[in-house]
Amino acid sequence: MNRLSVIVPLLNEAARLPALVASLQGLRQRGAELLLADGGSSDGSPALLQAELPERIDAWVEAPRGRARQMNAAAAQASGDWLLFLHADTELPPGADALIRSCTERWGRFDVRIAGRSRWLPLVAWCMNRRSRWTGIATGDQAIFIERGLFEQLGGFPDQALMEDIELCKRLKARSLRPACLHAQVITSGRRWDERGALRTIVLMWQLRWRYWRGETAERLAEAYR
Repeated sequence: MNRLSVIVPLLNEAARLPALVASLQGLRQRGAELLLADGGSSDGSPALLQAELPERIDAWVEAPRGRARQMNAAAAQASGDWLLFLHADTELPPGADALIRSCTERWGRFDVRIAGRSRWLPLVAWCMNRRSRWTGIATGDQAIFIERGLFEQLGGFPDQALMEDIELCKRLKARSLRPACLHAQVITSGRRWDERGALRTIVLMWQLRWRYWRGETAERLAEAYR
């Protein structure tokens, strides 16, 4: 692997931004590129990026709102040979770049641990990781990484309101390309489970995945997700 580009889509994450950027400086010092894609934040994130963080990031991209559109916009400006898509509330494991470099597959993801109050979250994470190994489908919470050339061949993330990560993985599976399932864990926020209730959120996510598998549009599912 040559250069790694880390792409983070943002929407109203000003409170998280300084810690997020600080956590990625080790990667930058080892040659990785950091691109943040803002989808029209109204919480002061753009001002923070312009005034306080320009020396600690490589690019700040303004994009139409929507995680897929934001990630695609940043990917178009990235210079790395590999792209790593990271949620703003997710922390990479130490040496993530070296772990990716050791892979022989053309794309992959990390195991996930969910940080939150609910006692159900360890089980949720375990199920996510096992399901991903079994199906070859990864979610954005698991920090998907992919060869830049392969990502471009696929046309990037599909322009849809939800399940863009699932759809990308389905297209990779159609090419018989299974992911590298790294055991190292990213730590992602369990705030959605904590705020909405763990069991309620688990049921909702399974319902959405079932409805998507049955052919319901991502736009209709996004309404239920909100």
